[in-house]
Amino acid sequence: MTDVMTEPTALILPPEAQDDLLTRGFNRRDLARFAAVFGVGAVAATTGRPAWAAAGVPDPAPSAKTRIGANECWTGPLMPGQIAASKMIAHSNRYSPHDERGDFIKAVMAIEGVPYDHVAPWPGSSDPLSRAVISYCSPTKGLVTADPTFELAGRTAEWIGAPVKRVPLTPDFRHDVKAMLAADPNAGLYYICTPNNPTGTITPIADIEWLIKNKPEGSMVLVDEAYTHFAGVPVASSFVVTHKDVIVLRTFSKIFGMAGMRMGFIMTNPANIAKMMRYDGGMQSGALPLPSLACATASLKAKTLIAARKAEMEQARGMTIDHLKARGLSVVPTNANMVMIDWKTKAAKEVQAAFRTQSVEIGRSWPIWPTVSRITVGSMTDMKNFCMALDKVWVA
Repeated sequence: MTDVMTEPTALILPPEAQDDLLTRGFNRRDLARFAAVFGVGAVAATTGRPAWAAAGVPDPAPSAKTRIGANECWTGPLMPGQIAASKMIAHSNRYSPHDERGDFIKAVMAIEGVPYDHVAPWPGSSDPLSRAVISYCSPTKGLVTADPTFELAGRTAEWIGAPVKRVPLTPDFRHDVKAMLAADPNAGLYYICTPNNPTGTITPIADIEWLIKNKPEGSMVLVDEAYTHFAGVPVASSFVVTHKDVIVLRTFSKIFGMAGMRMGFIMTNPANIAKMMRYDGGMQSGALPLPSLACATASLKAKTLIAARKAEMEQARGMTIDHLKARGLSVVPTNANMVMIDWKTKAAKEVQAAFRTQSVEIGRSWPIWPTVSRITVGSMTDMKNFCMALDKVWVA
Protein backbone atom coordinates (compact mmCIF):
# COMPACT_ATOMS: atom_id res chain seq x y z
CA MET A 1 0.00 0.00 0.00
CA THR A 2 1.37 3.43 -0.94
CA ASP A 3 2.24 5.74 1.94
CA VAL A 4 0.05 8.75 1.26
CA MET A 5 2.38 10.98 3.25
CA THR A 6 5.46 9.87 1.34
CA GLU A 7 4.34 9.85 -2.29
CA PRO A 8 3.36 13.55 -2.53
CA THR A 9 6.61 14.52 -0.82
CA ALA A 10 8.65 12.94 -3.59
CA LEU A 11 6.81 15.18 -6.03
CA ILE A 12 7.35 18.33 -3.98
CA LEU A 13 10.76 18.30 -2.31
CA PRO A 14 13.85 17.74 -4.48
CA PRO A 15 15.75 14.52 -3.71
CA GLU A 16 18.74 16.38 -2.23
CA ALA A 17 16.43 18.18 0.22
CA GLN A 18 14.80 14.91 1.23
CA ASP A 19 18.16 13.21 1.74
CA ASP A 20 19.49 16.07 3.85
CA LEU A 21 16.42 16.16 6.10
CA LEU A 22 16.36 12.41 6.60
CA THR A 23 20.08 12.35 7.37
CA ARG A 24 19.58 14.99 10.08
CA GLY A 25 16.99 12.92 11.92
CA PHE A 26 13.66 13.90 10.40
CA ASN A 27 11.18 11.28 9.18
CA ARG A 28 9.01 10.95 6.09
CA ARG A 29 6.01 12.47 7.79
CA ASP A 30 8.12 15.53 8.67
CA LEU A 31 9.08 15.88 5.01
CA ALA A 32 5.44 16.06 4.02
CA ARG A 33 4.83 18.83 6.54
CA PHE A 34 7.82 20.82 5.27
CA ALA A 35 6.65 20.38 1.71
CA ALA A 36 3.30 21.88 2.71
CA VAL A 37 5.05 25.05 3.84
CA PHE A 38 7.93 25.47 1.41
CA GLY A 39 6.97 23.30 -1.56
CA VAL A 40 4.35 23.75 -4.24
CA GLY A 41 1.42 21.57 -5.26
CA ALA A 42 -1.69 19.93 -3.89
CA VAL A 43 -0.04 18.68 -0.72
CA ALA A 44 0.08 22.25 0.56
CA ALA A 45 -3.69 22.34 0.59
CA THR A 46 -4.12 19.08 2.45
CA THR A 47 -1.32 18.96 5.01
CA GLY A 48 -1.41 20.87 8.30
CA ARG A 49 0.51 24.13 8.40
CA PRO A 50 2.05 25.77 11.46
CA ALA A 51 0.58 28.99 12.81
CA TRP A 52 3.30 31.11 11.22
CA ALA A 53 2.62 29.64 7.78
CA ALA A 54 -1.18 29.63 7.79
CA ALA A 55 -1.60 30.86 4.22
CA GLY A 56 0.42 33.99 5.02
CA VAL A 57 -2.73 35.91 5.97
CA PRO A 58 -2.23 38.44 8.80
CA ASP A 59 -4.78 39.21 11.45
CA PRO A 60 -7.58 41.54 10.32
CA ALA A 61 -6.41 45.14 10.25
CA PRO A 62 -7.56 47.04 13.33
CA SER A 63 -10.09 49.81 12.91
CA ALA A 64 -8.23 52.08 15.33
CA LYS A 65 -7.50 55.62 14.16
CA THR A 66 -4.00 55.38 15.61
CA ARG A 67 -2.24 52.12 14.70
CA ILE A 68 1.03 51.73 16.60
CA GLY A 69 0.99 48.04 17.40
CA ALA A 70 2.68 46.15 14.56
CA ASN A 71 6.05 47.91 14.09
CA GLU A 72 4.94 49.13 10.68
CA CYS A 73 6.24 52.41 9.30
CA TRP A 74 3.85 55.34 9.72
CA THR A 75 4.03 56.18 6.00
CA GLY A 76 4.53 54.50 2.63
CA PRO A 77 7.59 53.76 0.51
CA LEU A 78 10.19 56.45 -0.12
CA MET A 79 9.29 58.53 -3.17
CA PRO A 80 12.05 57.18 -5.46
CA GLY A 81 10.74 53.71 -4.68
CA GLN A 82 7.15 54.68 -5.39
CA ILE A 83 8.14 56.17 -8.75
CA ALA A 84 10.19 53.10 -9.72
CA ALA A 85 7.36 50.73 -8.74
CA SER A 86 4.81 52.76 -10.68
CA LYS A 87 6.93 52.71 -13.83
CA MET A 88 7.51 48.97 -13.51
CA ILE A 89 3.79 48.15 -13.62
CA ALA A 90 3.71 48.82 -17.36
CA HIS A 91 6.46 46.23 -17.90
CA SER A 92 5.03 43.54 -15.67
CA ASN A 93 3.87 41.46 -18.61
CA ARG A 94 7.43 40.05 -18.59
CA TYR A 95 8.91 37.88 -15.86
CA SER A 96 12.18 39.79 -16.16
CA PRO A 97 12.15 42.77 -18.53
CA HIS A 98 15.66 44.00 -17.70
CA ASP A 99 17.12 41.70 -15.02
CA GLU A 100 15.45 43.55 -12.14
CA ARG A 101 16.54 40.87 -9.68
CA GLY A 102 20.15 41.37 -10.70
CA ASP A 103 19.82 45.14 -10.39
CA PHE A 104 18.57 44.71 -6.84
CA ILE A 105 21.48 42.45 -5.90
CA LYS A 106 23.95 44.94 -7.38
CA ALA A 107 22.42 47.71 -5.27
CA VAL A 108 22.91 45.59 -2.14
CA MET A 109 26.49 44.85 -3.20
CA ALA A 110 27.30 48.53 -3.56
CA ILE A 111 25.90 49.44 -0.15
CA GLU A 112 26.91 46.40 1.92
CA GLY A 113 30.20 45.47 0.26
CA VAL A 114 29.34 41.82 -0.29
CA PRO A 115 29.80 39.72 -3.46
CA TYR A 116 26.96 39.16 -5.92
CA ASP A 117 26.61 35.47 -5.09
CA HIS A 118 26.23 36.24 -1.37
CA VAL A 119 22.85 38.02 -1.81
CA ALA A 120 19.38 36.55 -2.32
CA PRO A 121 16.17 38.61 -2.34
CA TRP A 122 13.04 37.16 -0.77
CA PRO A 123 9.35 38.11 -0.33
CA GLY A 124 9.80 39.53 3.16
CA SER A 125 11.98 38.05 5.87
CA SER A 126 9.70 35.53 7.60
CA ASP A 127 10.17 32.83 4.97
CA PRO A 128 13.99 32.86 4.96
CA LEU A 129 14.05 33.03 8.76
CA SER A 130 11.92 29.89 9.02
CA ARG A 131 13.94 28.22 6.25
CA ALA A 132 17.14 28.87 8.15
CA VAL A 133 15.71 27.11 11.20
CA ILE A 134 14.60 24.10 9.14
CA SER A 135 17.88 24.05 7.21
CA TYR A 136 20.17 24.04 10.25
CA CYS A 137 18.13 22.75 13.20
CA SER A 138 16.83 19.22 13.76
CA PRO A 139 15.66 16.92 16.58
CA THR A 140 19.32 16.72 17.66
CA LYS A 141 20.49 20.24 16.73
CA GLY A 142 18.55 22.91 18.57
CA LEU A 143 17.90 26.63 18.39
CA VAL A 144 19.17 29.19 20.89
CA THR A 145 17.36 32.51 21.06
CA ALA A 146 16.95 35.44 23.42
CA ASP A 147 13.99 36.11 25.70
CA PRO A 148 12.21 38.31 24.89
CA THR A 149 12.82 38.53 21.15
CA PHE A 150 11.00 38.00 17.87
CA GLU A 151 9.32 34.60 18.32
CA LEU A 152 9.22 33.24 14.76
CA ALA A 153 12.51 31.34 15.00
CA GLY A 154 11.44 29.68 18.25
CA ARG A 155 8.00 28.79 16.96
CA THR A 156 9.45 27.26 13.81
CA ALA A 157 11.96 25.21 15.81
CA GLU A 158 9.21 23.91 18.09
CA TRP A 159 7.10 22.99 15.06
CA ILE A 160 9.86 20.86 13.56
CA GLY A 161 10.64 19.24 16.92
CA ALA A 162 14.00 20.90 17.49
CA PRO A 163 15.06 21.76 21.07
CA VAL A 164 14.74 25.46 21.91
CA LYS A 165 16.73 27.32 24.56
CA ARG A 166 15.49 30.81 25.44
CA VAL A 167 18.09 32.91 27.25
CA PRO A 168 17.11 36.10 29.13
CA LEU A 169 18.64 39.36 27.95
CA THR A 170 21.43 40.97 29.96
CA PRO A 171 20.52 43.63 32.55
CA ASP A 172 21.15 46.28 29.87
CA PHE A 173 18.94 44.34 27.41
CA ARG A 174 21.61 42.91 25.08
CA HIS A 175 21.70 39.33 23.84
CA ASP A 176 23.78 37.44 26.38
CA VAL A 177 25.94 35.64 23.83
CA LYS A 178 28.06 33.77 26.37
CA ALA A 179 24.96 32.49 28.14
CA MET A 180 23.45 31.56 24.77
CA LEU A 181 26.45 29.42 23.91
CA ALA A 182 26.44 27.83 27.36
CA ALA A 183 22.71 27.07 27.06
CA ASP A 184 23.38 24.74 24.13
CA PRO A 185 27.04 24.30 23.11
CA ASN A 186 25.96 22.08 20.22
CA ALA A 187 23.08 24.05 18.73
CA GLY A 188 22.29 24.10 15.05
CA LEU A 189 21.41 27.81 14.98
CA TYR A 190 21.96 30.83 17.24
CA TYR A 191 19.47 33.64 16.52
CA ILE A 192 20.32 37.27 17.27
CA CYS A 193 17.88 40.09 16.53
CA THR A 194 19.59 43.50 16.67
CA PRO A 195 18.06 45.98 17.21
CA ASN A 196 16.02 43.51 19.17
CA ASN A 197 12.29 43.18 18.74
CA PRO A 198 10.59 44.06 21.10
CA THR A 199 13.16 46.05 23.11
CA GLY A 200 14.79 48.05 20.33
CA THR A 201 18.18 47.47 21.95
CA ILE A 202 21.52 46.75 20.28
CA THR A 203 23.76 43.74 20.65
CA PRO A 204 27.27 45.07 19.89
CA ILE A 205 29.11 43.78 16.85
CA ALA A 206 31.92 42.63 19.15
CA ASP A 207 29.50 40.34 21.00
CA ILE A 208 28.24 38.85 17.75
CA GLU A 209 31.78 38.28 16.56
CA TRP A 210 32.61 36.54 19.84
CA LEU A 211 29.73 34.13 19.31
CA ILE A 212 30.76 33.44 15.72
CA LYS A 213 34.32 32.63 16.77
CA ASN A 214 33.39 30.49 19.79
CA LYS A 215 30.34 28.55 18.59
CA PRO A 216 30.70 24.90 17.53
CA GLU A 217 31.92 24.06 14.03
CA GLY A 218 29.03 23.55 11.66
CA SER A 219 26.43 25.58 13.56
CA MET A 220 25.06 28.84 12.17
CA VAL A 221 24.63 32.36 13.53
CA LEU A 222 21.65 34.23 12.09
CA VAL A 223 21.67 38.00 12.62
CA ASP A 224 18.27 39.60 12.04
CA GLU A 225 18.78 43.29 11.25
CA ALA A 226 15.21 44.22 10.36
CA TYR A 227 15.43 47.48 12.30
CA THR A 228 19.05 48.43 11.67
CA HIS A 229 18.30 51.55 9.60
CA PHE A 230 16.50 53.04 12.60
CA ALA A 231 19.59 52.51 14.75
CA GLY A 232 22.46 53.70 12.58
CA VAL A 233 24.97 51.34 14.20
CA PRO A 234 27.63 49.03 12.67
CA VAL A 235 26.06 46.10 10.83
CA ALA A 236 27.00 42.44 10.48
CA SER A 237 27.12 42.17 6.69
CA SER A 238 30.93 41.94 6.56
CA PHE A 239 30.77 38.71 8.58
CA VAL A 240 29.11 36.86 5.70
CA VAL A 241 32.25 37.35 3.63
CA THR A 242 34.73 36.32 6.33
CA HIS A 243 32.66 33.51 7.87
CA LYS A 244 30.81 30.78 5.96
CA ASP A 245 28.42 30.09 8.85
CA VAL A 246 26.71 33.48 9.21
CA ILE A 247 23.39 34.63 7.75
CA VAL A 248 22.30 38.27 7.86
CA LEU A 249 18.62 38.99 7.36
CA ARG A 250 17.05 42.27 6.23
CA THR A 251 13.53 43.44 5.39
CA PHE A 252 11.89 46.42 3.72
CA SER A 253 8.86 46.23 6.01
CA LYS A 254 10.20 48.75 8.53
CA ILE A 255 11.90 52.07 7.73
CA PHE A 256 11.25 51.63 4.00
CA GLY A 257 7.47 51.48 4.53
CA MET A 258 6.99 48.43 2.31
CA ALA A 259 5.36 45.90 4.65
CA GLY A 260 2.54 45.29 2.18
CA MET A 261 4.95 44.90 -0.75
CA ARG A 262 6.74 41.90 0.83
CA MET A 263 10.43 42.43 0.17
CA GLY A 264 13.50 41.31 2.07
CA PHE A 265 16.85 39.65 1.46
CA ILE A 266 19.55 37.54 3.00
CA MET A 267 23.32 37.83 2.84
CA THR A 268 25.34 34.67 3.36
CA ASN A 269 27.71 32.20 1.72
CA PRO A 270 26.41 30.88 -1.63
CA ALA A 271 26.29 27.33 -0.28
CA ASN A 272 23.86 28.46 2.42
CA ILE A 273 21.67 30.21 -0.14
CA ALA A 274 21.53 27.02 -2.20
CA LYS A 275 20.63 24.97 0.86
CA MET A 276 17.80 27.31 1.82
CA MET A 277 16.46 27.48 -1.74
CA ARG A 278 16.32 23.78 -2.44
CA TYR A 279 12.95 23.18 -0.81
CA ASP A 280 11.20 24.92 -3.70
CA GLY A 281 13.91 25.09 -6.33
CA GLY A 282 14.50 28.79 -5.69
CA MET A 283 10.95 29.79 -6.60
CA GLN A 284 10.36 32.11 -3.63
CA SER A 285 13.60 33.99 -4.18
CA GLY A 286 13.56 33.95 -7.97
CA ALA A 287 9.99 34.93 -8.81
CA LEU A 288 9.43 38.18 -6.96
CA PRO A 289 6.88 40.86 -7.94
CA LEU A 290 8.63 43.32 -10.24
CA PRO A 291 7.14 46.50 -8.68
CA SER A 292 8.38 45.37 -5.27
CA LEU A 293 11.86 44.67 -6.63
CA ALA A 294 12.03 48.03 -8.37
CA CYS A 295 10.77 49.86 -5.30
CA ALA A 296 13.34 48.16 -3.09
CA THR A 297 16.24 48.85 -5.45
CA ALA A 298 15.44 52.55 -5.70
CA SER A 299 14.79 52.86 -1.97
CA LEU A 300 18.13 51.34 -0.99
CA LYS A 301 19.92 54.14 -2.81
CA ALA A 302 17.96 56.98 -1.18
CA LYS A 303 20.41 57.58 1.67
CA THR A 304 19.34 61.16 2.41
CA LEU A 305 15.66 60.20 2.62
CA ILE A 306 16.45 57.20 4.84
CA ALA A 307 18.34 59.48 7.22
CA ALA A 308 15.48 61.99 7.23
CA ARG A 309 12.96 59.27 8.06
CA LYS A 310 15.17 58.05 10.89
CA ALA A 311 15.39 61.58 12.29
CA GLU A 312 11.61 61.96 12.07
CA MET A 313 11.16 58.78 14.08
CA GLU A 314 13.69 59.88 16.68
CA GLN A 315 11.89 63.16 17.22
CA ALA A 316 8.53 61.45 17.74
CA ARG A 317 10.13 58.82 19.96
CA GLY A 318 11.88 61.41 22.11
CA MET A 319 8.65 63.34 22.67
CA THR A 320 6.85 60.13 23.62
CA ILE A 321 9.51 58.93 26.06
CA ASP A 322 9.60 62.33 27.75
CA HIS A 323 5.84 62.17 28.23
CA LEU A 324 5.99 58.62 29.60
CA LYS A 325 8.70 59.51 32.08
CA ALA A 326 6.78 62.58 33.18
CA ARG A 327 3.91 60.24 34.03
CA GLY A 328 6.26 58.13 36.14
CA LEU A 329 6.41 55.18 33.77
CA SER A 330 9.54 53.10 33.14
CA VAL A 331 10.74 52.46 29.57
CA VAL A 332 13.48 50.31 28.12
CA PRO A 333 16.22 52.40 26.42
CA THR A 334 15.70 51.90 22.69
CA ASN A 335 17.52 52.41 19.39
CA ALA A 336 14.63 51.52 17.10
CA ASN A 337 11.03 52.44 16.27
CA MET A 338 9.56 50.80 19.37
CA VAL A 339 9.29 51.46 23.09
CA MET A 340 8.68 48.94 25.87
CA ILE A 341 6.59 50.38 28.71
CA ASP A 342 6.36 48.75 32.13
CA TRP A 343 2.90 49.21 33.69
CA LYS A 344 4.18 47.60 36.91
CA THR A 345 0.95 46.47 38.56
CA LYS A 346 -1.31 46.12 35.52
CA ALA A 347 -1.30 43.35 32.93
CA ALA A 348 -0.28 44.53 29.48
CA LYS A 349 -3.41 43.00 27.92
CA GLU A 350 -5.57 45.06 30.26
CA VAL A 351 -3.80 48.26 29.28
CA GLN A 352 -4.05 47.36 25.58
CA ALA A 353 -7.82 47.00 25.96
CA ALA A 354 -8.00 50.39 27.67
CA PHE A 355 -6.21 52.08 24.77
CA ARG A 356 -8.66 50.51 22.34
CA THR A 357 -11.44 52.49 23.99
CA GLN A 358 -9.57 55.57 22.73
CA SER A 359 -9.15 54.16 19.20
CA VAL A 360 -5.43 53.63 19.76
CA GLU A 361 -4.01 50.19 18.92
CA ILE A 362 -0.80 49.55 20.86
CA GLY A 363 1.39 46.45 20.68
CA ARG A 364 1.45 43.23 22.61
CA SER A 365 3.46 41.81 25.48
CA TRP A 366 5.81 38.83 25.89
CA PRO A 367 5.31 36.01 28.41
CA ILE A 368 8.54 36.78 30.25
CA TRP A 369 7.32 40.38 30.84
CA PRO A 370 3.52 40.21 31.31
CA THR A 371 3.20 43.83 32.52
CA VAL A 372 5.27 45.35 29.69
CA SER A 373 3.77 46.55 26.40
CA ARG A 374 5.54 47.29 23.13
CA ILE A 375 4.39 50.34 21.24
CA THR A 376 5.51 51.27 17.75
CA VAL A 377 6.80 54.77 17.16
CA GLY A 378 4.59 56.25 14.49
CA SER A 379 4.31 59.78 13.14
CA MET A 380 4.40 62.75 15.48
CA THR A 381 0.61 62.94 15.15
CA ASP A 382 0.31 59.26 16.04
CA MET A 383 2.43 59.71 19.12
CA LYS A 384 0.59 62.81 20.28
CA ASN A 385 -2.65 60.83 19.97
CA PHE A 386 -1.04 58.07 22.04
CA CYS A 387 0.02 60.52 24.74
CA MET A 388 -3.46 62.05 24.90
CA ALA A 389 -4.98 58.58 25.19
CA LEU A 390 -2.46 57.68 27.89
CA ASP A 391 -3.52 60.64 29.98
CA LYS A 392 -7.11 59.40 29.79
CA VAL A 393 -6.59 55.71 30.54
CA TRP A 394 -3.57 55.61 32.84
CA VAL A 395 -3.87 56.12 36.56
CA ALA A 396 -0.64 55.36 38.39
